[in-house]
Amino acid sequence: MLNISFQKPDSWGVLSSTLCMIHCIATPFLFLATATSCSQTCCSAAPVWYQWFDYLFIFISLFAVFYSTKMSSVNWIKYALWISWLGLTFVILNANIFQWFYLSNNIKFIPSFALIGFHLYNLKFCRCDDNNCC
Repeated sequence: MLNISFQKPDSWGVLSSTLCMIHCIATPFLFLATATSCSQTCCSAAPVWYQWFDYLFIFISLFAVFYSTKMSSVNWIKYALWISWLGLTFVILNANIFQWFYLSNNIKFIPSFALIGFHLYNLKFCRCDDNNCC
């Protein structure tokens, strides 16, 4: 049985990545609905406070990945978590701030799903509860 406890960083990582994904899926629907009810100028973009959720999820995920990799017993999962986190951070920063090049809006789901999957895998198979097993 999968033991999900919020005292474990992998649980925070799964929660944060899942909420981030829900946020990304819901955004177009929420603001498409409001755009039809008001003028183009007042509803052309999501409010700033709503956009900051991206950075909140990345911040929470940073700590979840950091502590998960410290307590993981498998080296490849450590790299996979960091690569997934860096990928998600890059996609969000590219889309919201830097716009280095065009990426599809759906590309953000790849590192988000990867983070969820790797955190779940680490939670189930790679946990190191003391310093002696690593």
